[in-house]
Amino acid sequence: MAATPAARRYLKRFAPTMIAYFIALFGANWAMETWHPTGATLVALAILPALPIVGVIAVIGLYILEENDEYQRAQAVQGMLIGLGFMLALASVWGFLEEAGAVPHVKAYWAFVTWCAGWGIAQCVLKLRERGAGGAA
Repeated sequence: MAATPAARRYLKRFAPTMIAYFIALFGANWAMETWHPTGATLVALAILPALPIVGVIAVIGLYILEENDEYQRAQAVQGMLIGLGFMLALASVWGFLEEAGAVPHVKAYWAFVTWCAGWGIAQCVLKLRERGAGGAA
């Protein structure tokens, strides 16, 4: 991601949202292990780490909406689509393997992590392809 004004705003929003995620994740896990809550308290603690992830998704969406450089926006969207395809393909294959009993169950929140990993790898490949073609990355 180039240092466009939209990219700078993205980073300023992304960093505190991820800090909130780590605080919520470790705090909720600690509270659940320490107090063994039930009912509404358990549900609230279980949902707590997901809220910053929803925030990250909003931050990503804002970046796409605010990015005025059409090339940068197209590169980001292309990387996201490749990441989405990677996540959906992996989830589909894993689901069938899981149904057959060949692999263990994987928790659903790994879908977002997988998408992010796919997006990151795609961004790297797109930049390398651009450099190989003589473009400015």
